[in-house]
Amino acid sequence: MRFSQYHFVDEIKHNLEKLGFKKPTDIQYKCIPNILRGEDLLAIAQTGTGKTAAFAIPIIHILHSKLNTKREDGIKCVVMVPTRELAIQINGVFQTLAKNTRVNSFSVFGGVEQGPQIAKLEKGIDILITTPGRMFDLVSQGFIKLNRVELLVLDEADHMLERGFIKDIKDLLRFLPRKRQTLFFSATIDDEIKNLAYTLTPNPIRIQVSPKDPVSKNVDHSVIFVDMDDKRFFLERMVNENPDSKILVFVRTKVRCERVQKAMERVGVKSIFMHGGKEQQDRMETLNAFRSGEAMMLIATDVSARGIDIPDVDFVVNYDLPDHPEAYVHRVGRTGRGTKKGFAYSFCDKDEVGLLTAVEEYIGKKVKVRSLDKDDYKEITDLTATKNMDLKQILIELTPEPNKRYGKKKAKKK
Repeated sequence: MRFSQYHFVDEIKHNLEKLGFKKPTDIQYKCIPNILRGEDLLAIAQTGTGKTAAFAIPIIHILHSKLNTKREDGIKCVVMVPTRELAIQINGVFQTLAKNTRVNSFSVFGGVEQGPQIAKLEKGIDILITTPGRMFDLVSQGFIKLNRVELLVLDEADHMLERGFIKDIKDLLRFLPRKRQTLFFSATIDDEIKNLAYTLTPNPIRIQVSPKDPVSKNVDHSVIFVDMDDKRFFLERMVNENPDSKILVFVRTKVRCERVQKAMERVGVKSIFMHGGKEQQDRMETLNAFRSGEAMMLIATDVSARGIDIPDVDFVVNYDLPDHPEAYVHRVGRTGRGTKKGFAYSFCDKDEVGLLTAVEEYIGKKVKVRSLDKDDYKEITDLTATKNMDLKQILIELTPEPNKRYGKKKAKKK
């Protein structure tokens, strides 16, 4: 079925056509009719499958069909998300798909001044995309009123629970009308997600589009066994061999993030970095630089792994394997979006083997190993690329962070 065959308002069809969206993805095809019928939903699908449009398109159609030229007071839809970046991104999707309709949207999040957000809210909006903290601040101050909400969307529900937002989600219900439509969207499903869904709504329709392998079939992912001290040489070689490719590099901590960026800078590789310690404005400027191609390599912590849609990422590099195996799926899912192909490489030190095993158990299969003989390995780790680097700086960058040992401990030799 093509989007042109749906009974959407003409403005939505025109916007979809301009975007080049002709046919719905599997999750969109299965969700849209149920949402249009007013059903509660629990939808599970891999990252990169079009979950945002699966709820945004029908919500815009529903609200546009109901709204008069004179806007009634009150927010009609709340979309709750775990991170500021995701709130901004989803608002962008709503604004693009709702162009020339009667529906307007706005995102509210912490880390920035609330004055401009309040000014926008006072003008009246239909759809609020928000993180829990700032929303409750503005609710308590009387700037957000939720008594007219007809639709509640919890996006990245699994990540919401990981971040400890379950109390915030339940507190939200105190401000919402009892009669409403509730939509859950998540990349993974477990008992906690199901319990939350059935607590908030008695009988949601469950839609699951998730093959046995949670990693998208569009992503060719593999592991390379590399000593911790040598990882930067492998990253440097990869960048030099793919100068026109967009590369997203994941590290474990803020400190690692900045160290790897400095190491690349010293060998003439331009990169930018992002982690939770940066101010919101800096984080958005960094993301925009990477999205636009102004910077071709972004080094980030897992703050960027969940739900963020960065177009045309050619390679994902797990410079450090993640502490939580499900994060692996979200990381590698930043490439191979939609119908495009992507590649993901994990650099695994001997002390990270335990983390690799956890990933393999989670995805239900072995990760393909890319083997290197000793000569190839030595060539990549040749120090000539860093011959001008200060010895003290080398030692700093090679020093592991204190108390950070991963995987199974090795027995001490007697």
